[in-house]
Amino acid sequence: MVVSSKRLWALVLFIVSFILLAVPASRAGVKGAEVAIKAARTSEVCMINDEVMKKPQIPVVVEGKTYYGCCPACAKTLTGDPSSRYSKDPQTGKEVDKAKAFITEGPGGAALYFESEETARKYYSAR
Repeated sequence: MVVSSKRLWALVLFIVSFILLAVPASRAGVKGAEVAIKAARTSEVCMINDEVMKKPQIPVVVEGKTYYGCCPACAKTLTGDPSSRYSKDPQTGKEVDKAKAFITEGPGGAALYFESEETARKYYSAR
C-alpha cells in the first residue's frame, strides 16, 4: 500500500493533535492549568486521626456543628477537647474548624483541611 506524503503528514498531525488534546493540561506541565480537586466526604473522615476512612464515621454534634470520629474514644475527644476540632490550612496556615473545612485526601489517606476549595486548589496547583 502506497501512502502519499500529504496523507501521511495529515495522519501524523491528526495523531499528535489527538494526543495533545487527550493529555490534561495539569499533567502536561502547563502552569496555570485548572487542577481537579475532589473533596473527601466529611462523614468519612476521622477528625481525630485526621484520616479519610472511606466509610461512615460516628457523628459528634458540638455547639451545633457535626464532627466525626472512628470510635467512641475519638468521639469523646471531639466532645471534650476543643483543640481537636481545629486544624491548619496547609496553604494559608490559618486555623480551620474541621466541621466547616473543605477536606481532601492527601498522601496515605491523610485528611487535609482547607479554608475553602479555592485554597485547596492553590495548594494542589503548586505541587
